[in-house]
Amino acid sequence: MEKKSEINGHAMPSSASTARMLENSEEPVEEDHQQQQEEKKRGCKERLTRFLSRNLLVILTVSGVLVGVGLGMLVRGMNLSKAQMSHFAFPGEMLLRMLKMIILPLVVCSLVSGAASLDTRSLGKLGGIAVAYFLVTTLIASGIGVALAFIIKPGVGAGALNTNSLGLESVSSNKETTDSFLDLARNLFPSNLVAAAFRSVSATQHTSLLVPIGTEADGMNILGLVLFAMMFGVALRILGEEGEELIRFFNAFNEATMVLVSWIMWYIPFGIMFLVGSKIVEMEDVVLLVTSLGKYIFASILGHIIHGGIVLPLIYFAFTRKNPFSFLSGLITPFTTAFATCSSSATLPSMIKCVEENNGVDKRISRFILPIGATVNMDGAAIFQCIAAVFIAQLNNTELNAGQIFTILVTATASSVGAAGIPAGGIITIAIILEAIGLPTNDLSLMLAVDWIVDRTTTVVNVEGDALGAGILHHINQLEMKRHQQEVAEELEEVKVESVANVQAEEETSPLVMHQTKILEGMPEAIESVL
Repeated sequence: MEKKSEINGHAMPSSASTARMLENSEEPVEEDHQQQQEEKKRGCKERLTRFLSRNLLVILTVSGVLVGVGLGMLVRGMNLSKAQMSHFAFPGEMLLRMLKMIILPLVVCSLVSGAASLDTRSLGKLGGIAVAYFLVTTLIASGIGVALAFIIKPGVGAGALNTNSLGLESVSSNKETTDSFLDLARNLFPSNLVAAAFRSVSATQHTSLLVPIGTEADGMNILGLVLFAMMFGVALRILGEEGEELIRFFNAFNEATMVLVSWIMWYIPFGIMFLVGSKIVEMEDVVLLVTSLGKYIFASILGHIIHGGIVLPLIYFAFTRKNPFSFLSGLITPFTTAFATCSSSATLPSMIKCVEENNGVDKRISRFILPIGATVNMDGAAIFQCIAAVFIAQLNNTELNAGQIFTILVTATASSVGAAGIPAGGIITIAIILEAIGLPTNDLSLMLAVDWIVDRTTTVVNVEGDALGAGILHHINQLEMKRHQQEVAEELEEVKVESVANVQAEEETSPLVMHQTKILEGMPEAIESVL
């Protein structure tokens, strides 16, 4: 019998031609399947390529830190001389010099252009919100630091620990608390703007007269430059057309500076590798320091994790109702830079670039708020300073009363604002707190011994607070713009409705219009009758 086969449900006699037809009908299906697989492979490759091109700098920066740790551990066993160690640290030193070089033009130009681009009402509102945000977050950070110090008690049982047992030199400060706060006012209004670019004012006790005298010390007076640049931008805005040319100059200067920043950022992975490696090589007896001051280090880092991982993201979410961690994921490069350099100001260039490009923050907001935040917002510093003050009190078996605890909170919040303008940074700020509550400053070198560990997480929390503050202000500004646009649209709609109503009223009530319409209506009949 002749075999039969089915095509589309119809029985057909089997033959060579029908077999070829079946084979030809199966071939397009196989080709479509192969094309789909090739498209999937191409899609995966394209997505991987896009991911690598977009996150190449982040991957290189994180890899630089990891390679730097391994390189430092490897070189540490070679017992290098001090000259060889300085040569090994040279690429990292060059990175720090590049970042510090760009700080002055970046801060001044970004603040001038940012303040000039905002109208006075918006500037006042955003500035007020920023100051309130900085003060509240720093107060919360100080509270976390004091609470953790009383819970963990890093200084209890460490009464025998002193600077001599660790082979450290004693550090002391003879500056009064009042003089430290007066230095803030002196630095806010520098007598010479050119000198403020590389010198700040610090009161010192005269040896014979015992009278504090304001003397200049090495270190950029960034506080005074920030205030001047902000006020100068507002003045240019008020000038109107006369100030437009100078505003365009600062805008162009700012954009050119950001181009330089983009070039420097590609050197960051290489520089960070040697910066981290050289720090590991320079470490002396780490085991002794960690075992002696381990509870203090643990309390400080735990405070930074709580504030940076829980408190700040919750504040951001409360204002914006957006995922804070998706916002922070675009800032891995500046966070890595902050961890390696321990400098909020040195992180500022990469922070501005990443906040604008990765998170879409308005340039007017980021370039106005971030330089101010890098100067006055020191959440991480407030945490470790409060823990250090309570630690030294416990070390000296001193019971702190409620008044002294309140003094620690207020002094840490206020003194962290001027930390950038004070030589020796956070350690001298701790001296201000100790002087305020009447504790000796002889054990400050214990803090200095582990400062290189704690300062890394401190700087990361500092810059995280600045970035989330910029995100919150951007969100508030966007809401204000939408509300303003809605009001304008409603006003235009009202005008249209009123004009239409007026036209209709005129058509209904005007006797001239009615007379003309009657004549026009009667004209066709008249024409027909005549015809």
